[in-house]
Amino acid sequence: MAKEKITFEQFFESVDEGSKPFVQNLHNFLSENGCKVAFEEKKNGFLASYKYGKPPRAFVNFVFRPHGMLTRIYGERISGYPDFLNALPAEMVKAVENSGDCKRLVSNGCSPKCIGYDFTIGDAHFQKCRYNCFEFLITAESNPTIKAFIERELKERQGGA
Repeated sequence: MAKEKITFEQFFESVDEGSKPFVQNLHNFLSENGCKVAFEEKKNGFLASYKYGKPPRAFVNFVFRPHGMLTRIYGERISGYPDFLNALPAEMVKAVENSGDCKRLVSNGCSPKCIGYDFTIGDAHFQKCRYNCFEFLITAESNPTIKAFIERELKERQGGA
């Protein structure tokens, strides 16, 4: 059976009221900056997947979890903004610390095509899986930093201009 196409409106209906302004603002920003979006229904709710570039590559996801809605940022160009990473709030650094290690970088496991992130924040060295490294709970406190993170990553993907 083919999957039914999900619209932004259907996705947006499932977003909690407190997160709607942030999600709408970020959706508009990503759309206006050339990101392509697709929506899918997953076990825990809808997934919004934004891609950027030629060929289009994963950039940002909105995912639902039992403890709340998360933003997953694929930080492929984090080497271009180390000062920003060093200024992440403690709560967001904790989320990075608690994310899974990259099995390919740490123990040469996983797929040879998969590559995680190898970076530092302050004095801490991280080798993290790209699929949950920068996955942050959407809260009033984290939203400005999430948006700034996405803006930095997009700027780097656009050539650092």
